[in-house]
Amino acid sequence: MKDKRPLILVSNDDGITSKGIFTLVEAMKTLGEVLVVAPDSPQSGMGHAITVGETLRLEENHIFDGVKAYQCSGTPADCVKIARHFVLKDKRQPDIVVSGINHGSNTSISVLYSGTMSAAIEGAIEGTPAIGFSLCDYAHDADFSHTIEPVIAITKQVLEKGLPKGVALNVNFPPKRNEPLKGIRICRQANAKWVEEFDERYDPNGRRYFWMAGNFVNFDKGEDNDEWAIANNYVSVVPCQFDLTAHSAIPILNEDWDILR
Repeated sequence: MKDKRPLILVSNDDGITSKGIFTLVEAMKTLGEVLVVAPDSPQSGMGHAITVGETLRLEENHIFDGVKAYQCSGTPADCVKIARHFVLKDKRQPDIVVSGINHGSNTSISVLYSGTMSAAIEGAIEGTPAIGFSLCDYAHDADFSHTIEPVIAITKQVLEKGLPKGVALNVNFPPKRNEPLKGIRICRQANAKWVEEFDERYDPNGRRYFWMAGNFVNFDKGEDNDEWAIANNYVSVVPCQFDLTAHSAIPILNEDWDILR
């Protein structure tokens, strides 16, 4: 690592007062200088949305002991953008972006909807090594204590060895169990998805509305994916990229499409 302590930009999607971000900030303080720019309210499921055509507000927040922090009215992607291009304008840029620790799973297809991972991906777009951390436990009193040691270890590895260009890591932790974590596994994204249902309801004024529900279905039988790792008490690490090009489809379309001739 560099002679001076690395600058670590912390964000999330659960909001600046969430339990997970306090855990992450305390872990990052052991590794470097920490700056927090996080949403002022929960932004779960925002994906990579950004604020366009509306006001964006930024206020300093003294919620963290000894850490400079700002709360932003925008999305997680907004937070990383405004951190880099306003808070740190003409200043030293972060050595790494870390996001989370999310209160809930971001395995498999959930990475596309995840505000946590959008902050990390935004860091990767800007050319900065980035990691999104999530705990696969939705309980209101979820225990984050077992995540601290691997969070520090994974972040330290990235600070020391870097990441391939355009790559961010999607890291998921199993819920706290009676047995210790078995270890850390580099995985692929599982072939799994949410099968949605829409519950039709009516409010007290008789106006119809819908409540989205459904179930998560895992179609993947492999043992090299994030869902398998979490089910078997491993920490899953999936390298993600923002280039969504299906490169294998290009020659197929060039060969099959008549309109290209």
